[in-house]
Amino acid sequence: MMALDPFYPVLPDADWIERLVPLGIRLVQLRAKDMTAPELRSQIRRCKTVCAAHGCVFVVNDHWRLAIDEGADFVHLGQEDLAEANLAAIHAAGLRLGLSTHDEAELATALEAEPDYVALGPIWPTVLKAMKWAPQTPERLRAWRAAIGALPLVAIGGITVERLPPVWEGGADSAAVVTDIVRHPDPESRTREWIEATRHRLRPNT
Repeated sequence: MMALDPFYPVLPDADWIERLVPLGIRLVQLRAKDMTAPELRSQIRRCKTVCAAHGCVFVVNDHWRLAIDEGADFVHLGQEDLAEANLAAIHAAGLRLGLSTHDEAELATALEAEPDYVALGPIWPTVLKAMKWAPQTPERLRAWRAAIGALPLVAIGGITVERLPPVWEGGADSAAVVTDIVRHPDPESRTREWIEATRHRLRPNT
């Protein structure tokens, strides 16, 4: 089982990933929206190149076919994407799988797919997109931790450096972050703060 880096930035395009990964990021997700297939393929190739150069695990959100074609490390799927994905093809290609969950029913569906990590969110309110789920709160992480055993648990939604302590106390292994980086007035400085705040939690891969 792979140990996830505790700092998990989710970034919108290759420009962001090329800008921040060299600072010391070890796990990153490309969550690109509203792009054509050729644009996405180019974005994925650029991200893979910079991640390979800096020892960073590269995750593609949603686009599992392109993730297979381009040899990403991980694909991350939401529940709707999971229902349509070819899990056999994903596993056969050697990709690791991360899955989003928001309630117990989704967690049960996710665990049936034998993922390499499970994400729970939003932990706090998020301005990234409209969410039909109420904030889960850090306490909810404890229930997920008990349900999934040793499987890595990712917390997402409204997480900042300052909110990390209750995330760890809830049992999360990794904190996914979007707006606290991309909407920060100094993303490079904030990225370094995240790295400094999480490096002590690194565990060797098993």
